[in-house]
Amino acid sequence: MEDRKLTVRAVERALDILLCFTQESDLSLTEISAMIHLHKSTVHRLLTTLEEKGFLLRNEATEKYRLGIRIWELSTHLPISGEPSALLLPAMERLRDRLGETVSLYLRDDLERVRIQAVQSRQAIRRVAQIGARLPLSVGASSKVLAAFAPPEVQGRLLQSPDWPEAVDKEQYMRQLAEIVRTGYATSFEEREPGAAAVAVPIFGRSGKLAAALSLSGPVNRLSRATLEEYAAILKENAAEMGLMLG
Repeated sequence: MEDRKLTVRAVERALDILLCFTQESDLSLTEISAMIHLHKSTVHRLLTTLEEKGFLLRNEATEKYRLGIRIWELSTHLPISGEPSALLLPAMERLRDRLGETVSLYLRDDLERVRIQAVQSRQAIRRVAQIGARLPLSVGASSKVLAAFAPPEVQGRLLQSPDWPEAVDKEQYMRQLAEIVRTGYATSFEEREPGAAAVAVPIFGRSGKLAAALSLSGPVNRLSRATLEEYAAILKENAAEMGLMLG
């Protein structure tokens, strides 16, 4: 039983290492060790195994690691026929080309949102959205959309979470969620990042169940409140079409 526990722990730690690369593309031993809170010697052994199996590559010059070919081989076998990030990408690109700002797609994973797809703006000054990023549900337009249409039990746990930011008033937040349900969209101005603004809308499948949150984001000097309200109507139209695509 003890050997089995050690084996499972090793698997968990190896997966934790791979998940570090959802935040950065190149990481050193020291950086990975700090991110997963393990001693360098332990991390080094796991990195060596992952490298031998082809899941990681090591740059001899920089001594940094990046994802290996095995990851991409696995990804080619993903069943993408019903995958929102693949199905909605062309529509997101058209929306980006129409409005000129970064477009992102989010799913809720318990008390976090995960960016599963992003189409970057072509503007010189733009907001870069990293796919795979995990963000709290307490702030941000997409977070508020996902929370507004989440079950009451999820909203209750969110409000009681020890990670709830002190700067966010809970009563005001719940009033915002009610307003989002009424209007069908949410906006944010520098709630999570200085100088950034966003508008988000829900995407519902044909069954009426929330499938994802669609957002548009960019610098505040281009996205005034009036502009976001104008774009909200466009996003809602696109979200309705995307919902039909998801089935």
